[in-house]
Amino acid sequence: MFFDSVPFALFLPVVFLLYWFAAGKNLRNQNRLLLMASYFFYASWDWRFTFLLLFSTLLDYFTGIKISEATRQNVKKRWFWTSIVINLGFLGLFKYFNFFSESFASLISSFGLQANAFSLKVILPVGISFYTFHGLSYVIDIYHNKIRPEKDFSTYALFVSFFPLLVAGPIERATHLLPQIQKKRAFDYATGIDGLKQILWGLFKKIVVADQCAEYANLIFNYSDQYSGSTLLFGAFLFAFQIYGDFSGYSDMAIGTAKLFGIELLKNFSLPYFSRDIAEFWRRWHISLTSWFRDYLYIPLGGSRGRTWQKIRNTFIVFWISGFWHGANWTFLAWGTLHAVYFLPLLLSGTNRNHLEIAGKDRKIPTLREFLKIFSTFMLVTFAWIFFRSTDIQQAFDIFGEIFSRSLFSRPYFPLTLPRGAYWSELSVIFIAVSVLILTEWAGRKQPYPFALAAKQWKWYYRYALYYLIILAIINFSTKNQQFIYFQF
Repeated sequence: MFFDSVPFALFLPVVFLLYWFAAGKNLRNQNRLLLMASYFFYASWDWRFTFLLLFSTLLDYFTGIKISEATRQNVKKRWFWTSIVINLGFLGLFKYFNFFSESFASLISSFGLQANAFSLKVILPVGISFYTFHGLSYVIDIYHNKIRPEKDFSTYALFVSFFPLLVAGPIERATHLLPQIQKKRAFDYATGIDGLKQILWGLFKKIVVADQCAEYANLIFNYSDQYSGSTLLFGAFLFAFQIYGDFSGYSDMAIGTAKLFGIELLKNFSLPYFSRDIAEFWRRWHISLTSWFRDYLYIPLGGSRGRTWQKIRNTFIVFWISGFWHGANWTFLAWGTLHAVYFLPLLLSGTNRNHLEIAGKDRKIPTLREFLKIFSTFMLVTFAWIFFRSTDIQQAFDIFGEIFSRSLFSRPYFPLTLPRGAYWSELSVIFIAVSVLILTEWAGRKQPYPFALAAKQWKWYYRYALYYLIILAIINFSTKNQQFIYFQF
């Protein structure tokens, strides 16, 4: 069940009405209804994996209590590592076993020995990386005495499986989400309307921007050996806006959906393509994951303290694991390595926290210097996306080789797969959609989400005209049906 699908458009209002009218103001009934709706939502993908979700939830629920009740440190540590090992074990089994098996077989074969890779015929459970990290942060916080364990199982189970964030985040913290689940919630009309507007903006980013870019980006990357450097670079630009529109659009829909139920989720994107260096980009891109790795991996490793070699080590470890979290492929490790290389000069020079405020904070347009910094950062990120999108390392290097060749200065070429005249109109739609995205985000960069600017400053007839135009655009371009990219992670 996708956020941009008809089944979800039927599912959401039914749950909304039952939640506020059938469950009423009874907190326990509200939570139980949301829990049942969340498991129904997850079962719509594959009902068999609901048992894995339930097992993961039970594991962390009971180990959290055992850790809190333990009077001896060795017992506390034993329960802690039980949760960590089993959680990561399941994640490794479903997501990484075949990768390690095939890589080991390839390594043995390189020495002239015969080795056959053993692979498991398993489907990757959707959202496993996200709900596993929910549980891990909960257990780690209990172990370090930052929170007390939740004794009511349905409350904790809802924290793990709340359907807006279940399959692609944001990755929530128990310190932020659990208190909201534990307290009574009353419907607020303004918050509900704001949630609908954020859902609408997320649908625009997904359907009108990401899905339109995806058609050509997929064409270019799937047949990359047939195109010039200029066409490949254009494909990389398209993928940059595809993945941003796709993932940030999902996050907007998740956050907006949660608002309908009186729950506030963590902000996951904050205008990352307006960043002036890579450090700022990572403070603004997939914020919930970046902060997770910062708090539970980077800082425990020593962070930016210690000797130079320790700073370098910590940086590469975090970016390698971040890349590996995204998928079992050497391309993701290369993507993480490249970002670590980008990040190190800023860290070692102490300039990694130079840009804490949004660009052009007190101006309508950025200065020339800011614009050049934004553009150069976007180019670095786009080049890294080539590794992320490529099927293997060889394809990525072949694409780079063609981009940095004389064919970069040739005219971009695309096969005319559409009727005469429709071809250029498709490219025009992409250009207009991306332009609207950029201009809207720049104009609304000081708002909680950019689309909120219209609600605050425009007259009502302009606002409603804009809403209708966006709805018409969403309906018109809703035939592409591209799956959310981050569902594979």
